[in-house]
Order: sequence, then C-alpha cells, then structure tokens
Amino acid sequence: MLTQEDNDLVTRSGPQAPLGQLLRRYWIPVLLTEELPEPDCPPIRVKLLGERLVAFRDTAGKVGFIDEFCAHRGVSLWFGRNEEHGLRCPYHGWKFDVNGQCLEVPSEPAESGYCAKIRLTSYPVVEKAGIVWTYMGPKDKQPEFPAFEWLDLPDTHRLVAKRWQECNWLQAMEGGIDSSHVSWLHSGELHTDPLHRGTKGAKFQGDKTPKFEIVESDGGMVIGARRNADAGNYYWRITQWIAPWWTMIPPYGENALNGHAWVPMDDESCIAWSFTWHPTRPLSADELHTMRHGGGIHVETLPGTFRPILNKDNDYMMDRAAQKSGRTFSGVHGIAMQDASLQESMGPVVDRRRENLVSTDNAIIMARLLLKKAVRALQKGVEPRGLAASHHQVRSASFVLPADEPFVTAKAEDLRARPGVTHTGI
Repeated sequence: MLTQEDNDLVTRSGPQAPLGQLLRRYWIPVLLTEELPEPDCPPIRVKLLGERLVAFRDTAGKVGFIDEFCAHRGVSLWFGRNEEHGLRCPYHGWKFDVNGQCLEVPSEPAESGYCAKIRLTSYPVVEKAGIVWTYMGPKDKQPEFPAFEWLDLPDTHRLVAKRWQECNWLQAMEGGIDSSHVSWLHSGELHTDPLHRGTKGAKFQGDKTPKFEIVESDGGMVIGARRNADAGNYYWRITQWIAPWWTMIPPYGENALNGHAWVPMDDESCIAWSFTWHPTRPLSADELHTMRHGGGIHVETLPGTFRPILNKDNDYMMDRAAQKSGRTFSGVHGIAMQDASLQESMGPVVDRRRENLVSTDNAIIMARLLLKKAVRALQKGVEPRGLAASHHQVRSASFVLPADEPFVTAKAEDLRARPGVTHTGI
C-alpha cells in the first residue's frame, strides 16, 4: 500500500505537481495525425497533463499546439477560424500562429508593436508514425526522439489507436504490467479471441499461480512471469515497462506484438494508446478486422469520439449470461475493456492505503518505487531513465525454458528489437 502523500506523488500530473514535472521530460503522443487531416481544418481541443490546449494545422500544413485560451479575454480558441497561417479568435479577431505568437490585434495600429508582445504558451511538435507528438518540458532538457521499433516500420506493419479511459493513468498502467490477472480476467478470450486462441501461451495460462522475477533495465523494468509448462520447463511471459508509461505485452505464437502508453489527461482520466505491430510482415486483413472490431488489445469507440462504446454509463454492456457460462470470465466483452472496466471501477484515483498486496504484485510495487525515486531525484537535478533512444529498442517475448535456465541470460537477444528479425512468442 501507499501513504496518501506517496499516492499523490505518483498520481498527480498537473504543471506544478512533482510527477507532472517528471512526465514533462518525455516526448508525449498527443493526437492521431488523422485528427488534423488537412491544412486549415478545424482545431482540436486537447487536455494533457492538466493543461487545456488546442491543436491545429495551418495553411502550410504545420501543426501548432498552444494554450487553448485567447490572450485577450480568455475565449477558447477551439471556436477560432483556422485561416491564412493562423488561428483567429472569433470574438475580436486576435490571431495566433503555430508557435503561439500573436500575428494580429485588429483594434491596435500595426506600428504600435503591441502584437509582437503577445504570445501564448506553445509546445514543439513532431509528426511520426501517424501520431502528433509533443514535448512539454524545459527547452534545454529536450531528449532525443523515441526510437521504438514500430515507429520506423511501414504503415502496413502497424496499427495505432487511442481511447479515453476514465481513471487515473497509474491504475491503468499498473494493469499493463500485471501478468497474473491474465489467467483469470481474460481466460475466456484466450481461447476465443482470434489473436490468442490455439497458441501454446493460451494453454499454459491455465497455471493461475505465476511466479515473478523482475530486473531493472536502463529504461525501466523487465518483468518475467513464469508458469509451469510441460515436465521440467517453465512458460515465461516477459513484459517490458519503459518509463514513464510505456508497456509491451508478451506475444502469443506468431501473432503481432502489442503495447500501450497511458498518458494523463488530468488526474482523473487518461488516454490509453494501443500499438500493434509486426516487425517482418504486414498486418493481415483478418488481424486488422479483428482489432478494429474490439479484438486483441483494441476497442470500438463511439463515432466522432474516442470514448469506448462499452463505458460506465451503460455498465460496459455487462453480459451476466456470458459470465455465468464462462464465455467471458467477467461478463465484459473484449480484453481491453475487461481491463478498463475494472480499473475505472476503482474510482478516479484509487486509495492505495486500502490495498493488501501479494507477491504477484511485485512489478507494481517496483514501478511505484521507481517512479517515486525518479520524482525525488529530478527535484535534485537528476534526469530520469527512459529518455535515451537505446532504452526503447526492446521487445516483449514469450517462450519455454528448462527450469534451471534464467530467462535474463538465456533469452537476452530475444528481448532486444532486431530489425528484420521476427520476435519470439509461443
């Protein structure tokens, strides 16, 4: 469990919060490029790390990511006219470019120089792999751009999606590094979901008492969960956690790799990013169809929004008959929403003083410890882990090893991203 002080330390992400300062040291996925489909298209509201911002693509195709509110009287620039290389406030015509610089104050003479003195907060933007990214930290501390292997694959080899999750980022992320719940919560889908069924991994998940081995890495943690396989062997699921919010899910058979990023919108909600990629082949039409209809780690969302169709307002369309029959263990359809429904059920920010943790929670305990250490170290001027490109060039994996072989040494190569080499999964 955590004290209230420590719980606040690792959950509060606003501009003045210590964790918020830490998270601003990283490049952040913000939008899908398709949300800003063309020059001068409508702007998009964005809530990120407790800040209200607006994104827009100007006449030249450049993306701006600036304070949502006009510097004049505080009108939301979401109402603005995106035209002629800037976003114009409809109230009195003040206009701002992609860097937040005021271009026009129509009521003031141009020769007064007043316009040049007005500038909104803005953040740098990079577009890559179908995502608009930003960096919100000190300019002199901006790290190199992320180097996850899926970023440089052809578009045909990956699927990127996002959804709104109505709870604090940490309880969502903690679910992403918890391998023990898979044997329970997802037990039905392991044998019915096309991206899991029929694999040895799904079979070996029947061992519901995994043992954990956790190794710190340069970027975060390597989390090994072992279960009994056939005689004298262990089935290993290796999850990667790369600070602060990236997780890589162990693969099943020859199916694609998967990962998440859990990015705080504010203290009580986050964006759950989902990434599926195969390092050596295009994703098949069947795989894409399955994922776009709520299979694997993906969900279907309401048209025009990123809110899941299954949400707390409709009780996630709980199917008690399916729960009772065993078709799904929880009664909620889909692996991702099974996780989200329970994480949201904890409340916006779970009270970790009430927890009773056990040995299978060791990865969660370690992640919290590393986050606390990182926050306190940053306050002393020490930059956090997970910033270097080399920290991102890793993979998750699943495999069987003899009981006396340590996974860290026996499968070290399999835990690195190797261009042109297929990942390891069973």
